[in-house]
Amino acid sequence: MSIQAVLFDLDDTLLWDERSVEEAFAATCQYAQSKSGAIPDQLEAEVRQAARDLYASYETYSFTQNIGINPFEALWGHFTGGEHQEFRMLQQLAPMYRQSAWTQGLKAVGVEDEALGAELAKQFMKERRARSYVYEETYEVLRKLKTRYPLLLLTNGSPDLQQEKLDGVPDIIPFFDHLVISGNYPEGKPAISLFQHAMSLLDIAPSAGLMVGDKLTTDIKGAYNVGMHHAWLNRKGVKLTGDIHPEYEISHLSELFAVIDEIDSKKH
Repeated sequence: MSIQAVLFDLDDTLLWDERSVEEAFAATCQYAQSKSGAIPDQLEAEVRQAARDLYASYETYSFTQNIGINPFEALWGHFTGGEHQEFRMLQQLAPMYRQSAWTQGLKAVGVEDEALGAELAKQFMKERRARSYVYEETYEVLRKLKTRYPLLLLTNGSPDLQQEKLDGVPDIIPFFDHLVISGNYPEGKPAISLFQHAMSLLDIAPSAGLMVGDKLTTDIKGAYNVGMHHAWLNRKGVKLTGDIHPEYEISHLSELFAVIDEIDSKKH
């Protein structure tokens, strides 16, 4: 069967989320240096570690793993959306979590200042919200694909935070016939149920879809498990390890057209 629809991951596939986070950390840590003398790179490393440790200590951790919400998203997300009760717990935890991560990071570099920690927590949220990036080829590739196929966005995360990311680049939304955010469902990628739901929206068989994403453990594993074609977007040339072996590997979204042609040629 030829390709009849294309499914995309969002973060670090279409949106350059990693750059947004890195720049927000850099700006916030430079501000911290001006206030306390803390060395920015050291502070960032300590805050990132404190955030990971705190995040894993909360009773919401298994839920965030299941839905696909990482510690650095919780450093700026509000979690006001979504119907799962765990989102209300996250909503309550988030302000304390953010302040604690930054305060503990400061302490680790020799600065004991809770007030500054609280200020930096707010500063990071502001810096992250000021930065929305898409990859240079994103719009061109979506524009070309849209003339040939229905497109579906399949993203893990909190409904309100993922929507906020999309609202930061509003031109991207009209390309998609469907938006599927894991936080609106019982489980996130790579869950078979979420991929089955996406296929039902598109009214396609597994072999008629192509999933495109940067994460082997969610995008690629999920597509493989339901028998869907898949292309791993490996922009940094990471060496494959482990037991997940993608059907196709690309380093740039423009390579998708050749992938589709190859899949289609095998069906005739």
